[in-house]
Amino acid sequence: MQMTTTLLFRDDFYLSTAEGTVTVLHEDGAIELDQTCFYATSGGQPGDIGFFERADGSRIEIATTRNGATKDIILHVPAEGQQPPLVGEKLTIHIDWPRRYKLMRMHTACHILSVVCPYPVTGAAVGEDESRIDFDMSDIPDPLDKATATERMMALVNENHPVYLQWITDEELAANPDLVKSKNVRPPVGLGRVSLVCIGENSSIDSQPCGGTHVSETQEVGAVYISKIEKKGKENRRFRIRFGTPEETA
Repeated sequence: MQMTTTLLFRDDFYLSTAEGTVTVLHEDGAIELDQTCFYATSGGQPGDIGFFERADGSRIEIATTRNGATKDIILHVPAEGQQPPLVGEKLTIHIDWPRRYKLMRMHTACHILSVVCPYPVTGAAVGEDESRIDFDMSDIPDPLDKATATERMMALVNENHPVYLQWITDEELAANPDLVKSKNVRPPVGLGRVSLVCIGENSSIDSQPCGGTHVSETQEVGAVYISKIEKKGKENRRFRIRFGTPEETA
């Protein structure tokens, strides 16, 4: 029988350490646990890195985290040369919190940009220092410039709106297709429920399906700006987001 993993990060994005028991060791070295706070690479957000602490104090460094056959199977991939644990062994698991927190801030910033630019999303990638979103803006006669987009993003950041999850069923998502902003990638269904990332009281600012990790209020994003807008073909415009201000990088 195939094992699944309890995804602790779904209930607490700020959980940086937890305990887990090894359930499966794969031939390529990947480790499955009964539960984890590690996020697996998905939806443009990189998987967590960190380490597992064994009872004797030794460490197993985790180089990346990815999904298994389904989204509820999490595979922790050790760095080269690590001593593997034993099936049934209890471990204390630690994510690289500074890196995760930057990714949480960036991912939330991407959602804010999708509010400022309410156009179909054709691609996205979340990074520690820079993220990008591609929009289909073929029918937009006067698209936003960098300064205007930055100003509108920072207005939403500084208004400090709450950011939270709301769960809906697969059927509710199917009945509300406008919730999906991505033009090319559909949110995963088949698990019975889908998480919506909501911004603002009663989703007044935004609501869209997303399985990534986010901060709890927009003010936590901090200073961000649009560093570049690029033409990518006839339809797409690529917006690049960076932390800080244009003046700091000039």
